[in-house]
Amino acid sequence: MKNLSETFLPALKNELKKQVARLNEAHTAEYHEMISYHMGWVGEGAGAKASGKQIRPFLLLLAVSANGGEWQNALPAAAAIELIHNFSLLHDDIQDNAETRRGRPTVWKKWGVAQAINAGDGIFILANLAMGNLEEKYPAKIVLDAERTLQETCLSLTRGQHLDIAYETRADIEIGDYWQMVAGKTAALLSTATELGALLGGANEKLRFTYREFGHYLGLAFQVQDDLLGIWGNEAETGKSVSSDLLEGKKSLPVLYGLEKGGEFAKRWQEGATAKGTLTEDEIPEMARLLEVEGARLETQRQADQMTELALHALRTANPQGEAGDVLFELTERLLGRAA
Repeated sequence: MKNLSETFLPALKNELKKQVARLNEAHTAEYHEMISYHMGWVGEGAGAKASGKQIRPFLLLLAVSANGGEWQNALPAAAAIELIHNFSLLHDDIQDNAETRRGRPTVWKKWGVAQAINAGDGIFILANLAMGNLEEKYPAKIVLDAERTLQETCLSLTRGQHLDIAYETRADIEIGDYWQMVAGKTAALLSTATELGALLGGANEKLRFTYREFGHYLGLAFQVQDDLLGIWGNEAETGKSVSSDLLEGKKSLPVLYGLEKGGEFAKRWQEGATAKGTLTEDEIPEMARLLEVEGARLETQRQADQMTELALHALRTANPQGEAGDVLFELTERLLGRAA
C-alpha cells in the first residue's frame, strides 16, 4: 500500500492545489489562504495531519487502477471528492460550533462564521469545476454521468446532515432512523468514490454497482466502528475522548440500543436530558458500563461485523485486479480492523 499511496497522494495534492489556485489572485488572496488553511497546506501546524487521511480520493484512484484504467486521468474526480469532503467538514464545524479541526483552530474561529460559510461554498463550487476537467480525457457521456452522480451524492450528504442535526433535539429516534442518517452523512461519499473509480476505470454497469455497494457498506461499517470507539475506544490510539459522544448527547448506535432496551441506561439518560440538559463527566463511566451490561456494546459490534462482511463480500465480487486490487483489500481491512 505504501508504494501506491506515495505515488497517488502527491499527484492528488498537486491536482487539489491546481483547482484551488483558481482563487489565487491578488484581490482574493485571503480567500485563497482560508481554503488552503482548511486543506492543511498553510498556517501553523500545516502538513499531513492537518490535511487528513484522504481515504476517499485514494479509494477512487485505486478503483480506477484496479479496473484497468489510467489513474492519472481520474485525478480531477479524486480532487472533487476530497473537496466535497472538506466542504462538508467546514460547514460541520460551523454547525457544531467546533473550535478545532485536526488539532488546529477551525476556519470560522480564525476568520468568522460569515467568511467561513463563504469559504465552504467556494470549496463546493471548486469541486464541481474540477469534475468538468474530466472532459480532457473522457467522453462527454461519462463526464455527465460522473457529474450527475456527484451531485446526487451532495444532496444525500445534506439530507444526512439535516437528520443528524434534527436528531439532537428529538426524543423519538429509532435505530432505523440512525441507518437513514449515516447512509447519507457517512456512506454516501465513500460509495460515490468507489463507484466513480469503477466508472472512470471502464467498468460495466453491473460492476460499477458492485463497487458502489462496497463503498456503501464500508461507510456504514466505519461509522458503527466509530460509534463503538466513541464510547469504549482506546484514547491513546484513537485520539478521541471516550467521554465526548455521551457528553454531547450523541444518538449513536449504542445509545439507541440502550434507549430501545428501556433499562437503567435509558432511565438515567432521560433523567439527565430533562433535569439538566446533559450528562456530566462524572456520570460517563457508569453510563458506558450500563450500556455494556445491557448488551448495547455486543449488539453494536455485531452490526459492525455484519457491515464489514457485506463490504468485503462486495469487494470480493468486484474482484479488483493488480496491485491496486490488493491494496483495496488491505486498506479495507485496516479501516475496519480498528480495535476498541
